[in-house]
Amino acid sequence: MTGDVAVLGAGMHPWGKWGRGFVEYGVAAARAALADAGVDWREVGSIVGADTVRGGYPGYVAGATFAKALGWQGARVASVYAACASGAQAVSAARAQILSGLADVVLVVGADSAPKGFFRPASGERPDDPDWLRFRVLGATNPTYFGLYARRRMAVHGDTVEDFAQVKVKNAASGALNPNARYRKRVTAEEVAASAVVADPLRLLDICATSDGGAALVLSSMEFARRHGAPDPVRIRAVSTVSPRYPRTVLDLPDIATDSAVAVEPPAETFRASIARAAYEEAGVGPKDLSLAEVYDLSTALELQWYEDLGLCGEGEAAKLLREGATAPGGRIPVNVSGGLASFGEAVPAQAIAQVCELTWQLRGDAGDRQVPGARVGITANQGLFGHGSSVIAVRGG
Repeated sequence: MTGDVAVLGAGMHPWGKWGRGFVEYGVAAARAALADAGVDWREVGSIVGADTVRGGYPGYVAGATFAKALGWQGARVASVYAACASGAQAVSAARAQILSGLADVVLVVGADSAPKGFFRPASGERPDDPDWLRFRVLGATNPTYFGLYARRRMAVHGDTVEDFAQVKVKNAASGALNPNARYRKRVTAEEVAASAVVADPLRLLDICATSDGGAALVLSSMEFARRHGAPDPVRIRAVSTVSPRYPRTVLDLPDIATDSAVAVEPPAETFRASIARAAYEEAGVGPKDLSLAEVYDLSTALELQWYEDLGLCGEGEAAKLLREGATAPGGRIPVNVSGGLASFGEAVPAQAIAQVCELTWQLRGDAGDRQVPGARVGITANQGLFGHGSSVIAVRGG
């Protein structure tokens, strides 16, 4: 056991397309988290920013950018980038500072002002960059990969387009209850089926959008939390940021080829499954202990894959779990009660932080109409380009 850190505050700037800079969103989220924690900005000993690389030079040093915008006060500062796993990396860095005694209170912030349409790499010639190569050589956008994942599940496990649509229906119903979500409208399976094909078999409503938004957390030592009048706070018990093992034999973003398994046997578990296992082992819990999960639903088919990777069901059983209603609100293990990326869209540096915000509100019993009754243990699952794992386990009580 590494040791717990307290989540004293959580805050967000609502997702959407607001047409303003990411710093504004991050500062709004940070101020909301500080207010939620009842902590003055001057009490913060460190700020860790999740980088917005596309945002130009300030985005490469997000920690300092947010610290300056909030008002220089001498705190330590750090910035991290791990694509979609940036938020988890920021939480991990903050936790390490707290557990090592470098800071009692750390503010974690991520925000984005995303481009319209699908994400693409910056211009320039970079033949050693796999993300650049997949666009230049194959023209493989993110939705292309999402479609390939969906086709694989259909071929290997028998999933159907109707199963994929049901994931969207479930998440949209939860997103309609979330004031921070971009899309707050229920949809039907018929509406999913009627939306335009983007990457066969996936349609427009099967794929998440790109969004503006921000999220922030105030983390502290358990000692500070007790002094601060929070004897039983939500606690982060594990953060998994593991990398893949050689060989990788399944096509995965942004790689355009698979490793050979001729000379080396594939590992016993997939990369995504290893992310969750590392979190479970550190936290001393397992899938049966979970009250809820927030997963990275870039597409509806990918949410189903996470059910299996998190051990919520056996391999190939995700669609069955969905059909039974186990992952819906009121089910055995609700998944994406926030509405997920289906309702929010991608604000890359913020999304893994936003997942922890949802766990925090759920474990505190503050999620309103989305509340999972008696929630005590929650997990997030995410994945960043280039082999960045991302999973956080948060607990309340015990």
